[in-house]
Amino acid sequence: MGFSRSELESFRDKEVPDLIGPDCRLLFVGINPGLWTAATGAHFARPGNRFYPALLRAGIIDRPIDPTAGMSASDRELLITLGIGITNLVARATARADELTPDELRAGAVRLRETVAELRPRVVAVAGITAYRAAFGVRAAKKGKQPDDFEGAELWLVPNPSGLNAHDTVDTLAAVYRAAAVDAGVVSG
Repeated sequence: MGFSRSELESFRDKEVPDLIGPDCRLLFVGINPGLWTAATGAHFARPGNRFYPALLRAGIIDRPIDPTAGMSASDRELLITLGIGITNLVARATARADELTPDELRAGAVRLRETVAELRPRVVAVAGITAYRAAFGVRAAKKGKQPDDFEGAELWLVPNPSGLNAHDTVDTLAAVYRAAAVDAGVVSG
């Protein structure tokens, strides 16, 4: 399945619903939906995104998930049953995260705090260190587990799985995603 540039552009500013079940223990937080994600309604759906391959490599999921044409009901159910949720700092879709304004990121931080206070997951894993720094005003934040909690949850800053992030591989993503999943009790150490 593919989309033309104009088809993808028609999804600009659309929102993608959160994927969160009643027993969310590990909440992954993306920066915002890309246009492909908005077109399919599936988080991290763009071909080349390494989110699901990293979850598989980490042993968090036990079978491949390919959301490039949308996510199947069984894939959604797998994530929810495992206690994995997915949301975004900013709900509106853009072609690139750098199209977001600082005000949008800060407003997203407020919304995320409210979501986490309500859901009470064990771990919040924000996938995008630069966006986290801008949203929360923590300029010195580094990758990994953070020293302070986040609305009662452990906070992890994990690398963005986008193919545009050349600093990380599926293996390096898998290692840090697994560590966060162990802390959340989603997988055993």
